[in-house]
Amino acid sequence: MSVTVFSKAHIVDPSRGVDEIGSVIVDGRKIVAAGKAALNQGVPEGATVVDCAGKTIIPGLVDARVFIGEPGGEHRETIASASVAAAAGGVTSIVMMPDTDPVIDNVALVEFVLRTARDTASVNIFPAAAITKGLEGREMTEFGLLREAGAVAYTDGRHTIGNALVMRRALTYARDFGGVIAHETQDADLASSGVMNEGLYASWLGLSGIPREAELIPLERDLALARLTGGAYHAAKISSSMAAGAVNRAKTDGANVTAGVAIHNLSLNENDVGEYRTFFRLNPPLRAEDDRLAMIEAIKDGTIDIIVSSHDPQDVDTKRLPFADAAAGAIGLETLLGAALRLYHNGDVPLLRLIETLSTAPARLFGLPGGTLKPGASADLAVVDLDEPWIVSESGLRSRSKNTCFEGARLQGKVLQTMVAGRTVFSA
Repeated sequence: MSVTVFSKAHIVDPSRGVDEIGSVIVDGRKIVAAGKAALNQGVPEGATVVDCAGKTIIPGLVDARVFIGEPGGEHRETIASASVAAAAGGVTSIVMMPDTDPVIDNVALVEFVLRTARDTASVNIFPAAAITKGLEGREMTEFGLLREAGAVAYTDGRHTIGNALVMRRALTYARDFGGVIAHETQDADLASSGVMNEGLYASWLGLSGIPREAELIPLERDLALARLTGGAYHAAKISSSMAAGAVNRAKTDGANVTAGVAIHNLSLNENDVGEYRTFFRLNPPLRAEDDRLAMIEAIKDGTIDIIVSSHDPQDVDTKRLPFADAAAGAIGLETLLGAALRLYHNGDVPLLRLIETLSTAPARLFGLPGGTLKPGASADLAVVDLDEPWIVSESGLRSRSKNTCFEGARLQGKVLQTMVAGRTVFSA
């Protein structure tokens, strides 16, 4: 097996609290050493040495919320094309949402995703199974069989389960069979025909708003049910200070609760909607600046555990419409790290904590391999120049869909190389 030594790198490994200059030694598919001590081990005979002075090596990112078109919407994104985009963004593992056609709500579909990933993907693909059949919020799926087949979590993706009894059963089943309920909360009646954050800016634009309470009310219900059942509950994408407060209280009470936030809600606010820019039509919507700042504080204090891209490819026909008619969603695999590094460069979040939320924490939360550079781990890593600037351009994106919120944005921090199980899957 080939040996590669990444020498004199800045190594950031939240799983071990490592933030130091050292080497990473990869032998075949595994990491055999990483850190300051590896510098003293010398270079094995025949090894390839890569000088990483001035560069940073991090565990490959684990993106826990990715929507992919396959099966049924391959024109928007396939498993293969999503993996190419992920590799370019330093993402080595994806948790794939069940919002496909047909829905990933049975063993055959879980097996299809895993088989297709083995045959076509360059990064690790982990399917999440639907909580309810057809994502309809009524009839439960077969949690035990889905878990055995390889589903790593249960979620109804973009859909909120309105029935409290169904959610109680889901949390109970997840507790008994193992796994996490990852739920996006938005009260359908309160959200109604809303398309952006409710407030003065929505009024100026003449657009229907979605109040923060639409997210909060079903979230509070879910948190109460998590306390009742003891099931593992993950608030998939929170966006407001009110939601962060609710999660924080539940954690303080000892509930088995975690939370995530989409990178867009950390990087952008409602003002970015501008002149009805449909690529900024998102769910949950971009909130007020006070809410964005509250999300950053929640990352810092541990209320929010993970950052996700919420990569959601949409084609031109569904985005080049009046704002109120356009589909919600934006791609994000390739811009996740660069956008997140804004928080580091601005002095908002320490680098070790930031990488933890993007890699180590999601791997731990969903019980996945990865998120670490410890010896013996799979060599899933990214080599990054934290300071190199780059401009996001639609033509340079590898996703099949181009609906990015960051077109023309100047990001600082570029992925130079991505490795999965010791194999280079991206090189700039």
